[in-house]
Amino acid sequence: MTVDDGDNALRQKLQTGFLGVIAFAVILFLLVQAKFLLITLSIAIIIFSLTSDAISAFARLRVPTWFATTLALAVITIGLLWVVTALVAQVNEIVSTAISYAERAQKLLPQLTEWAGPNATVAIDSFIRSLDLTGWIRSLAAQASNLVSGVVMVLVFVGFMFSERIWFPIKIERLTSDPVQADKVQRIISSIMRRVNRYLVVKTLVSVVTAALVWLTFRLAGLELAGPIAVITFILNFIPTIGSIVATIIAILLALAQTGSVGETVAIGAICTAIQFLIGNVIDPMLLGQTLRMSTFGIVLSLAVWGAVWGLPGMFLSVPIMAAVMIICAHIPWLRPLAIILSREGLADENLFENDARPASPAVMDVPDLNTTTTVGGQDREAV
Repeated sequence: MTVDDGDNALRQKLQTGFLGVIAFAVILFLLVQAKFLLITLSIAIIIFSLTSDAISAFARLRVPTWFATTLALAVITIGLLWVVTALVAQVNEIVSTAISYAERAQKLLPQLTEWAGPNATVAIDSFIRSLDLTGWIRSLAAQASNLVSGVVMVLVFVGFMFSERIWFPIKIERLTSDPVQADKVQRIISSIMRRVNRYLVVKTLVSVVTAALVWLTFRLAGLELAGPIAVITFILNFIPTIGSIVATIIAILLALAQTGSVGETVAIGAICTAIQFLIGNVIDPMLLGQTLRMSTFGIVLSLAVWGAVWGLPGMFLSVPIMAAVMIICAHIPWLRPLAIILSREGLADENLFENDARPASPAVMDVPDLNTTTTVGGQDREAV
């Protein structure tokens, strides 16, 4: 190998690295600039995935596909509108009540830090007074009101996904031009859908139980805002790691502002902390089991990255996105090391996804019975 060959190889590596940096910057720019569109699209894909299995189950019961799809869209529309309405109402209730308690809470908080000494108490008091708590709460209420436009976009995306559902397997087959490769792609999609669906269903049930226990704690203590704090707890539990911490802090602050007693606040805070710890560290992992098998490092990394790119919505979507990335990387040879790093046990492909070797789910593989015939590659192909 001559000196010129070495220089050319080095130059090619530098060019490849430079182009990679540029591509990364462009992708990051697009992710930030198209944030609203991509967030609503991601939510629509998740909702479509959750409801596709239900539609396929109805189809197996001889229910017409068009009826099941229409029913699913109606349920999704009503459900999303109800969630947004309830969320905005709860946030407005918190705003109207918390603003009146904000000044009182700021005066009471230093009592909790007296044990740290006078210097620490003064520093914490100065920090608390510098916070624009009222302005932050009002800003949160304004963002909650903007959810309506997001819901409309999600409904539009979901509607078009259902209308195109019959063509997904055909498009994959035509794109790959290889039946074996098409089957592999469909199994990867099926694996992502199955794992994310199970995670969301289990996480929803766990969050409902957590919110119910927090609501019961506030009710038994005779405090206001039991319903809103339960809603906040339910929502924040979908943010990994820090969501439960933030929910507990909010519950403690609201308890302190209402009771004015350090002793009662400590008791309520201890109960809420115990609830979050028990469910988050014992029940939640036990129910999820081997669903995601993502490392804690991967979850925290995904939370940090998508939180920085998309803000609060990115934190909610961080786990499903990371799960999809890990599964895709495990099936691409040159990206498999990344899947090993993100996985909990460091297992890739056949070991990590040994339960995904079965055929793709009906949501991906089956074509609904529409009594129609399509033409693929010059041959008639009947939809089944």
